[in-house]
Order: sequence, then C-alpha cells, then structure tokens
Amino acid sequence: MSAALPPLPPRMRLIHRAFILLAVVQMAYSGWQVFVVLQPEGTIGPVFGRAADLPPEVMVARRLYAIEGWLALLGLALYLAVTEVLPTRLRMTSHHPDPGA
Repeated sequence: MSAALPPLPPRMRLIHRAFILLAVVQMAYSGWQVFVVLQPEGTIGPVFGRAADLPPEVMVARRLYAIEGWLALLGLALYLAVTEVLPTRLRMTSHHPDPGA
C-alpha cells in the first residue's frame, strides 16, 4: 500500500482555488457578453434567425467571446483532470490491486 500524498501547502491551495475561480469567472463573463451585452434589441436568449440582421462586427465579437468561454472551460477541465481526477484515480488503483491479475 502506498503512502498518502501530503496535503498542499496553504499558498499552493490558494493558487489552486484562485485558478479555478478565475476560470469560472471567465466563463461567466464570456456568457454575459454573448447573451446580454452583445444581444440585439428585442431578443432574449439565443439569436437564431436574427443572426442575419446583426452587423458583422457584432457577430464577430460574439463569436470571439464564445470561443474565449469555451477555451476557459477546456482549460478548467484539463486542469481539474490533471490535479484532481488523475491523482484520485491513481490512489484508488494503488489501494485496490486488480483481482484478475
């Protein structure tokens, strides 16, 4: 049985939580820009058929904010996979050897 990993120092825990918070805030900000700020007048929610009426500059800005939000989501997913999910799975497999082996 392997030894448990030592807990993160307080400074590293703060950085870890700050990175997660930063990614969540970035996703919320991107969503706010796409669905509230850059919304055509009289439209609530997705643009759908009104997209053809939008000026190209507004549509490009909306798409760039949407890409920014997706990149923040992807970054957060990868970060959590490496820092949370992978260590947990490695600990689980080291504590429970494969019964079929």
